[in-house]
Amino acid sequence: MRGPVAELRAFVNAALIEKVDRDHHDPDDVFRRRQVVVAITFVVGTVVLAWALRITPGDPLFYVATLALAAVWLVGALLSGPLHAGWGHTRRGEPARPIVQSLVLGVLLLLVFLVGALVVARIPVLREPVDQLLDHARFGAFAAVLAITFVNGVVEELYFRGALYAALPRHQVTLTTVLYALTTVGSGIPLLVLAAAVIGLVTALQRRVTGGFLGPIITHVVWSTGMLVLLPPALELTR
Repeated sequence: MRGPVAELRAFVNAALIEKVDRDHHDPDDVFRRRQVVVAITFVVGTVVLAWALRITPGDPLFYVATLALAAVWLVGALLSGPLHAGWGHTRRGEPARPIVQSLVLGVLLLLVFLVGALVVARIPVLREPVDQLLDHARFGAFAAVLAITFVNGVVEELYFRGALYAALPRHQVTLTTVLYALTTVGSGIPLLVLAAAVIGLVTALQRRVTGGFLGPIITHVVWSTGMLVLLPPALELTR
C-alpha cells in the first residue's frame, strides 16, 4: 500500500503529466481554417468579456453580456472543427473518461483559492476589486449568475482547451495559458488575471494529458461555481 506522498505523486502524474495515447490530426486545410476561426473568436470574446466585467452590478445588461460571451466562445469552438472529449488513466493504467481526477483537481483548486482569499481579504487594495466582481451575485439574481458561471465555464474550455489548443502547432500549454489570462486583463482586476493563469495552466496540462476538453470542463466548472458559492462567506469571516 502506497503512502500519502506516493499517492499524491501518482495522482499528479496520471492527471497532469503522463499523456494518453491518441491520434488527433487535422488535415492542412482544416487546421488553417481552425486557426482563422479561433483568432477571430479570441478578439471578439476578449472585447465582450471586458465589456461584461465593467457593467455595474445589478444591471440586467450583465446577463445579456455574459450570455453573449458564452455564445461567442461556443460558436467559435464549434465552427473551428472537430473537438474531442479525451481520455484519462485509471489507477490500474486503463483508459477511462477523465471524470474522477478532474473532480478532485477542481476541489483542490477551490480549496487553495479559498485559503488564498483569506489572505487577500486582509489587503484592502486587493479585496476591493474582488468584492466588486462578487457584487454581480450579491445584487443580481444569484441563481442566474450561478447558471451563467456554469455555462461560461463549459464553453470557455470548449474554446480555449478545445479549439484554441488544437489550432496551435506547438507550445500549446504555454500559449493557451497566456492567452486565457490575457482575456481577463480588460477587467482591471489583477487577481482575476492571476486566477485565470492558474486555472489556464492546470486545464491546459489536463488537455495535454487527455487529448480533449472533458477533463478541463469538469475542473473549471467545479472551481468556478464553488468560488461563486463559497468565496463570499469566506470573505465575510475576515470582516
